[in-house]
Amino acid sequence: MIKLYGHEMSGNSYKPRLLLELLNIEYEWVKVDLMKGEQKLPEYLALNPLGQVPLLVDGDTKLADAQAILVYLARQHGGDRWLPLDALPLAQVVRWLSTTAGEIRQGPEHSRLYYLFGATSINIERAHQQAENILTQLDRHLSTRNWLEFDRPTIADIAVFPYVALANDGKIDLAPYPSVLAWIDRIKQLPGYIPMAGL
Repeated sequence: MIKLYGHEMSGNSYKPRLLLELLNIEYEWVKVDLMKGEQKLPEYLALNPLGQVPLLVDGDTKLADAQAILVYLARQHGGDRWLPLDALPLAQVVRWLSTTAGEIRQGPEHSRLYYLFGATSINIERAHQQAENILTQLDRHLSTRNWLEFDRPTIADIAVFPYVALANDGKIDLAPYPSVLAWIDRIKQLPGYIPMAGL
């Protein structure tokens, strides 16, 4: 059985957990208590030397990084529906995985880390500016479509969703972004959807 190591307050841990639920795949959730530093214990570092969550273990396969895990699960279990293979559609999805690791991380995710977890090394003014920029672009993009790409959800939506939906944790008001709010509601209506703390 697949094992997913993560923490319930981690948006990155939530991404693969949500996809596993949407794909109706049986898995075991293994909590790694980040507050107690369990990600730095020798037994966990033996599985993931980077000492981060999430971590997916599927037989002999050990895979870290939320976006990489989404790609793996989509190809192993979801087929073209969640991650197309043709060059242009694939590139369109990967673009959003990059946006997740770039603009969304530097904006909504960093704002949440600052306010919820006291990550004072973060420049909160810059994080809020980045959040406003990416949310404005995201709202404009979603104003003419239901999903980030195509006529269905893909791992692009799963990757972008958590930290955008949790923006309030970072003292970011989503009210100015009605298309983003409508998209969040659509994801919450997907069969198999499960919430995480804060959603």
